[in-house]
Amino acid sequence: MVFENKMITYGEPDDEAPAEEEEEEEEEEEEDMVDPLETIRAKCEETEHCVHYKERLETCEARVSGRSSTMEDCTEELFDFLHARDHCVAHKLFHKVK
Repeated sequence: MVFENKMITYGEPDDEAPAEEEEEEEEEEEEDMVDPLETIRAKCEETEHCVHYKERLETCEARVSGRSSTMEDCTEELFDFLHARDHCVAHKLFHKVK
């Protein structure tokens, strides 16, 4: 005696194809998503206040990397830049939350 495995389906047997297409569309949509925080950070880095601190950081990095041995690092400049950028981001990000 041979039993056939048949799946009970409701509707047409081609219903599986649209489901696969929907999954592919969802995956494509997920890939297109952009983190708003990254967008706001990029905009804030272009403001005059942040550009000043970024230039100071880049100058320090050039000076430190130009020396063969030095105890200097650019931690202070990095923190200043990140503080300025995050201050800008906080105002823009939380302003949208209201």
